[in-house]
Amino acid sequence: MSNSAAGSPRARIVTGLLRDGNRILLCHRSPRRRWYPDVWDMPGGHVEPGELPGVALARELREELGIDVAAPSGPPVHEVHAATFDMRIWLIDAWTGTPINAAPDEHDAVAWFTADALNDLSLAHDSYLALFGEVLAERRS
Repeated sequence: MSNSAAGSPRARIVTGLLRDGNRILLCHRSPRRRWYPDVWDMPGGHVEPGELPGVALARELREELGIDVAAPSGPPVHEVHAATFDMRIWLIDAWTGTPINAAPDEHDAVAWFTADALNDLSLAHDSYLALFGEVLAERRS
């Protein structure tokens, strides 16, 4: 685990970029959240000590969306490194179940978005819009 500038360990975060055709699924973080409140983000969460990142992602998607995914075995499609966290993002194209808001204490909404709707959203990170555009463009080609 790496350390932040203040010397405390940086959180290890995993997220899933769920793509269904020309849409992606995002979760709206509750305005009551301590970190990144009132923004749209991908589902995911913290890697527990001793847990593999792909296993953590499968667990988080089950907890937050009520779906089952295979733990990703390949590299993430994107990574975000910040002062307090390191995040890995995997593209998820297949799952079992129907995504629902199974964690209403964390998210007050879960919704599907097409590329043209993304510009109007307040997103959790500046790099997301370009990433979402790339992932949706791959699907069209």
